Amino acid sequence: MIDPNYIRDRIRTVPDWPQAGVQFRDITPLLQDPKTFRVLVDCFVHRYMDQQIDVVAGVDARGFILGSVVAYELNLGFIPVRKKGKLPFHTVEESYELEYGSSTVELHTDACRAGDRVLLIDDLVATGGTMMAAARLIAKLGGTVAEAAAIVDLPELGGSELIRANGIPLYTVCDFAGH
Repeated sequence: MIDPNYIRDRIRTVPDWPQAGVQFRDITPLLQDPKTFRVLVDCFVHRYMDQQIDVVAGVDARGFILGSVVAYELNLGFIPVRKKGKLPFHTVEESYELEYGSSTVELHTDACRAGDRVLLIDDLVATGGTMMAAARLIAKLGGTVAEAAAIVDLPELGGSELIRANGIPLYTVCDFAGH
């Protein structure tokens, strides 16, 4: 098991971005360093390698980076949960609130099948709106979120509590509680 501080200490905090008062947790330093990126990916791969997962879904856009690599390592397919208007085929959509606005995400109607157990990955959990919208899309297609996963939890924004309260198991590598 990796020390969560190893990952947390390599995340850059950008104050007042994208708007005043927001402490943006930037994961790009994790991706830029080969050793740290490998340790991060291995955290997820080792957690899920013996679990019954049928497909990995990554949330637009940073969830694509981690989700696709984890899917590859687990020998699973990858489905992108995209922002509205980015998918070329028939879609289902779900709107949600962000900590600083609102948005809509979509999935192709053939992204997963009824009964699929889906690992849902994003970079962080803030209000939980994005993860919950993605989970509702997966459910619309008959899939089940086996677990939601992220690098970072921002527990003060209530998202991790919301996700768990909706019966979805959640795994995060580190959190920024009180930071």
